[in-house]
Amino acid sequence: MPTVNRSSLRRPAAALAVLALAGAALAGCSSSSSASASATGSASGSSQALSGTITVFAAASLQKTFTELANTFEKEHPGTTVKFSFGGSDTLAAQITQGAPADVFASANQSTMQTVEKAGDTTGDPTVFVKNTLEIAVAPGNPKDIKTLSDLTKSGTKVALCAKTVPCGSAAVKALAAAKVSLTPVTYETDVTSALTKVELGEVDAALVYHSDIVGADGKVDGVVFSTASSAVNSYPIDVLKGSTNATLAQAFVAYILSSSSEQVLLKAGFQAP
Repeated sequence: MPTVNRSSLRRPAAALAVLALAGAALAGCSSSSSASASATGSASGSSQALSGTITVFAAASLQKTFTELANTFEKEHPGTTVKFSFGGSDTLAAQITQGAPADVFASANQSTMQTVEKAGDTTGDPTVFVKNTLEIAVAPGNPKDIKTLSDLTKSGTKVALCAKTVPCGSAAVKALAAAKVSLTPVTYETDVTSALTKVELGEVDAALVYHSDIVGADGKVDGVVFSTASSAVNSYPIDVLKGSTNATLAQAFVAYILSSSSEQVLLKAGFQAP
C-alpha cells in the first residue's frame, strides 16, 4: 500500500483516489491467486481421479515384472486395482478376439498383436515397449555341458520347447533353422513359463526360453547363450483394447508401462530396450 505523506493530507480527494487504486490492485492480485489456486486444485484433482479395476492380458514372460510394476502403480494411485491373466500370447489373443473381457493386451511378439488388431479389438497403434532374446536354460552347473544348439541333439538329452504357435516357440523355430539344427523335443509347452519349469523340476535337461526368464529364475537354472539367438528377437507390443470398461485407467496403465521408470525395471529383469 502506498505511503501517505503530509502533502497528501492536504489533498484528500487525491489520497482517496490513490487508496482506491491500491485496493483494486490488491483485489485483482487476490482474484488471480484464487484462480491460480483453483486451477492447480483442479489439475491435482484430475491426477488423482483414477479409480476402479482393469484386467490386463499379458504374455507369461511378463508375469514377474508386470506384477511388480502393477503393485507400484496401485500404490501411486490408491483406489485402483490391476488384475492379470498371464499365458501364451496366442491363447490370450484368441480369447480376446472371442470376446473375453479385458482392458489391455501385452503380447510377446507382434504377430499375435496383429491378430487382435485385424479383429478390430485394439484402440490405436500398439507400441513396442521391450524386446527379448532366447537362451538355453539348463540345470545349475550345466551338468550336460550344453554349449550350442547342436548339443541339444545329443543322445539322451531331453529338451522342452514352447509350442510353435507361441512367440517363444516361433522364435525357437527361427533360431534352430538359422543354426541348421533339427531338433525333436520331448515336450511342447503352452507358454515359456511351463518350459522353464520343466528344467527347474529336472524333467528335461534343457529348454529354449527368454533371457528374462533366466534372470527371473533367481539361480534355479543357468543360461547358455547361443550364436543364432539374434536371428529370433521378439518385440513386445502393448495397447488398450476396445472392449475396455475403464479406458481411462487402462490408458494410464499403458502410459506407465511405457514410462522410463518402468523401462528401467524391465531392463533390470533381462529385457532389452525397444
